Amino acid sequence: MSARAVMVLGTTSGAGKSWLATALCRWYARQGLRVAPFKAQNMSNNARVVPGLQGRAGEIGSAQYFQALAARVPPDVRMNPVLLKPEHDQRSQVVLLGEVRPDLAEMPWRERSEQLWPAARDALQVLLASHDLVVIEGAGSPAEINLQASDYVNLRTAREADAACLLVTDIDRGGAFAHLYGTHQLMPPADRARLRGFVLNRFRGDARLLSPGPEQLQAMTGVPTVAVLPMWRGHGLPEEDGVFGDAPTGGAWGLRVAVVAYPRLSNLDEFQPLRGLDGVRLVWAREPAQLEGADWIVLPGSKHTGADLAWLRAQGLDVPIARHAAQGRPVLGLCGGLQMLGGSLLDPQGVDGGVAGSAPGLGLLPLRTRFEANKLLRPVQAHFGKLSGCWSALSNVAVEGYEIRHGRSEATAATARPVLVHADGHAIGWQQGSVLGLYVHGVFESPAVLRALFGAGVPALDEVFDGLADFIDRHFSPGVLNRLAGA
Repeated sequence: MSARAVMVLGTTSGAGKSWLATALCRWYARQGLRVAPFKAQNMSNNARVVPGLQGRAGEIGSAQYFQALAARVPPDVRMNPVLLKPEHDQRSQVVLLGEVRPDLAEMPWRERSEQLWPAARDALQVLLASHDLVVIEGAGSPAEINLQASDYVNLRTAREADAACLLVTDIDRGGAFAHLYGTHQLMPPADRARLRGFVLNRFRGDARLLSPGPEQLQAMTGVPTVAVLPMWRGHGLPEEDGVFGDAPTGGAWGLRVAVVAYPRLSNLDEFQPLRGLDGVRLVWAREPAQLEGADWIVLPGSKHTGADLAWLRAQGLDVPIARHAAQGRPVLGLCGGLQMLGGSLLDPQGVDGGVAGSAPGLGLLPLRTRFEANKLLRPVQAHFGKLSGCWSALSNVAVEGYEIRHGRSEATAATARPVLVHADGHAIGWQQGSVLGLYVHGVFESPAVLRALFGAGVPALDEVFDGLADFIDRHFSPGVLNRLAGA
């Protein structure tokens, strides 16, 4: 082991671990260090296709993908060796070193953790041996005492890497000092000694009003508060999990894009560029009224297409979607959303969420989808063909993205025109009237697509990463970041 390790722990999920780890990756990379990100296990339906082992493509959580780009290194499956992709409340698909492992999905949680830890540990050791610094992200909280014996993502990883740790909390939620103190006290004494600093994230107001809280907390724990990070909503980095927040983005006027927010929606990070576009208002729709007045309706990806389609119908969302399409207004389906737009979904092996069966689609594209056990993972570089009507601006536009799916679709009528074709000759996008279905994720991350559809763009990711690094450079106490890395 040659590298130093800096680890970001959190008092809760959503405290800001992913955001801070990404900023640290770029900050340390700008110091000339060879940096790699690592998260032993991630639970997310936001994933990216990256090079895997033995020359095969694999997948990792989107957060580690962006952290690798921030660190200026190629993403690798070892940066997130275990990815759990929730399919419903009591079942997750298990991805180990980039590949789906159905056998592990059937194991009890604690037993499975013991099986997964050796692979995660070995991946960590490879990164430590080949880099100067590894920036590690924890999961949830390290103080879940009911899980500590089998939790390998937080303290076991910190010990293995001999990591210097930060503990971040979301002060905007309230109770920040209690969260920090309670987490500190519930950690084993030897692990508390790894804590080098507390970080107060998403602070609004005058930082002088925090006193004497940080001083009293340090007196009780011996750990200083090393950063107070102001609330910053427009930093440009996608949220790791979940919908970005129920408040619409953008102003009251402009193009209103309604994204259907079913329970198992996936790959939401691909909508981040729309949040930053002037003249675009992004809203999340869970009930019919939230589709009223929409210019576009988007059906995003899904980790359990059949269940999310049933939910969509139960909510009554199918009727306004069909009415929107009948009026010649744009409807876009991405991956699982494309499958829902078709005529039928066939799943004889129970690949989609573990339950075999079939279901009718929304019937807005004449497609038939069959789910297969082998998952298709691949990057995409292609050009749209000729599109018509409301989608004509995409004609001949280059698109880059990725495919990550079990479903395979085929047209059942000539009215479904293939408008995007993979280099292998298979159609991966179809249009009928105002309805467009694409199997490519990341479409809105293509600058050419944004220019064609909206006549504008958003800052490049490299600018976003540099902005994050500048932000923590301003708000961390002088010298702290260098000391964490042993400089």
